[in-house]
Amino acid sequence: MKIDSERLLIRPIMQEDNQAVFRYRSDKETNKYQGWIPGSLAEVDEFIAKNPSTFNLPESWFQLVMTDKISNAVIGDIGVHFFGAEHLQVELGCTIKKEAQRQGYAKEGLKTVAQALFRHYNKHRIIASVAPENKASIQLLTSLKFRQEAHFVKSYFHNGTWEDDILFAMLAEEWNTVL
Repeated sequence: MKIDSERLLIRPIMQEDNQAVFRYRSDKETNKYQGWIPGSLAEVDEFIAKNPSTFNLPESWFQLVMTDKISNAVIGDIGVHFFGAEHLQVELGCTIKKEAQRQGYAKEGLKTVAQALFRHYNKHRIIASVAPENKASIQLLTSLKFRQEAHFVKSYFHNGTWEDDILFAMLAEEWNTVL
């Protein structure tokens, strides 16, 4: 899957992305709400090697990177988890390097990927899971018109503690009214 938006080229993660991904993903403070913070370049290499060769495989996570069209620099990534009956549901997760945050890249990237999932892959529902303290991600999902469906209490084990988790979602028919 390769798609582009106004400023981004979104494509599968590749081995040559390893150093860029390590640089922004290993920033513990910026990524404090993320489930994966690599401690070494070797961990990133292993992560990239595990990425499926095919997009849209049932019960898989597929990692995409967002690159700036002008500089070709990797500025973030989007994880796509295919799950559920008939694999018609998807979970999205997004990470943006610190220097590229608050510039609309996450919104542009998620909107582009969601549109492709609904229109070209006929997905029924997209969800996103967010820590209640992650105000920027909550604001992002709300701006994309995702609806909050649930607030789970101490349901996510993260960094050695049980934490709350908020679930946002959108159905295909709702997406069509957003655009």
